[in-house]
Amino acid sequence: MITDTDMKHLRRCVELASEALEAGDAPFGSVLVADDGKVLYEDRNRTNSVAVTYHPEIALARWAAKNMSKEARAKATVYTSGEHCAMCSAAHGLAGLGRIVYVSSAKQLGEWMADMGVESPLSINSLSIQEVAPNVSVDGPVEGLDQEVKALQQRSVKNS
Repeated sequence: MITDTDMKHLRRCVELASEALEAGDAPFGSVLVADDGKVLYEDRNRTNSVAVTYHPEIALARWAAKNMSKEARAKATVYTSGEHCAMCSAAHGLAGLGRIVYVSSAKQLGEWMADMGVESPLSINSLSIQEVAPNVSVDGPVEGLDQEVKALQQRSVKNS
């Protein structure tokens, strides 16, 4: 169930995704929130400006592993504009982070790209979070807000 608090953090993820797009990166953003509601860390995609593997979900997992106890990580929530890829899901699971809430799913992204005639340049399979990290609690996609992410993805394709 998506709460008003979840929506606040998800909206921030969409803002970060927009910042990523404006900077020339793929439009993804993520926020790490402690169980008391405090925002601990946030980042955006930097796949073009830093490195192809610089996804915000991995940045959050690294930060959490370095700065949080195992117990605190397990109670934290990661909010993200798009469902984790397999690499990010693995990082999330290895770091022992808790719940994930995402705006749009990997399946939706694939459908949007196909509708725009874009073939994936990736040579990896798209897997759901729970296929990679089966013990992680996951909520998403979020109807309505997912259309904002779709618009960012469409702008990204037009800009490339």
